Amino acid sequence: MNFPDLADEVLAAEDSLEHRILLRIGNRIRDLRVVERPEGLILQGWAVTFHAKQLAQHAAMDLTNRLILANQIEVR
Repeated sequence: MNFPDLADEVLAAEDSLEHRILLRIGNRIRDLRVVERPEGLILQGWAVTFHAKQLAQHAAMDLTNRLILANQIEVR
């Protein structure tokens, strides 16, 4: 892999929806993953509080204006 390819990957990762959600809510969600489907989004990961789970869902809705099909973030 050459340097321009690596730089493109870093920029793509920083622009990912997961990254933007975590920037907005802090590191309150662990192992955050957003599955994008044509009909909407599925949120996955885990959190310590229901409040963090709710914050992640609202951040995803604000950032994308897309329907949340399921919030599968587990509260442990």
